[in-house]
Amino acid sequence: DPYHYRNKVQAAFGVNRQGQIISGVYQSASHRIVPVSDCLIEDKVADRIIVTIRKLLKSFKIRPYDEDTGRGTLRHVLVRRGWRSGEILVVLVTAHGMLPGKRNFVRALLQQHPDITTVVQNINAGQTSLVLGAHSEVLYGPGYIREQLGDFTFRISPRAFYQINPVQTEVLYRTALEYAGLTGGETVWDLYCGIGTISLFLAQKAKKVYGVEIVPPAIEDARRNAALNGMENVEFFVGKAEE
Repeated sequence: DPYHYRNKVQAAFGVNRQGQIISGVYQSASHRIVPVSDCLIEDKVADRIIVTIRKLLKSFKIRPYDEDTGRGTLRHVLVRRGWRSGEILVVLVTAHGMLPGKRNFVRALLQQHPDITTVVQNINAGQTSLVLGAHSEVLYGPGYIREQLGDFTFRISPRAFYQINPVQTEVLYRTALEYAGLTGGETVWDLYCGIGTISLFLAQKAKKVYGVEIVPPAIEDARRNAALNGMENVEFFVGKAEE
């Protein structure tokens, strides 16, 4: 199904010339926001949550961050939704640690979307094109979601990489495993392993799998995912794959 398959949706927030709060995607090769309320490839629930956040901002006196003046608070919103689990992660990316009335804001958001599993505030204070910063604070729930892929359950935290098309991911991984032709005696290195999704698929057929990833929270998730699924022939390392 080529529609609404994208399980991760992120929106930039800003203010238009009329002073109205807008959210959407950046125009190519620019930081001009093109307003988006719904998209044919994005998860419908995630889109609705972003629209709700946009409407709530004014009543809570939360202003989008302005890159030119350095004023304001909210830079981006990221939403992940488990295709099988239905669990939902909402990440509010702010330019600093201050988020006015954040507990009440989260409460108001949950009233309209009670199916949200967890809400996290991520702080990105840098002048960067990266969406997420290094520091996060959990505002509601466990700070991660779980999702099923094949016979495995995976824990996904805000900064972890996870394939955005859940149905085709399963097809892709099973095809890769088939092409690898593993016989049970091999040692496999999964470079840029993320939270260990490919690693665990390969570990079903390999003697030993080593995963390498530069993002520490992703490796934390990968180790937990191996334990969660009872896979003992997998080991994960934080580091640069080329080293």
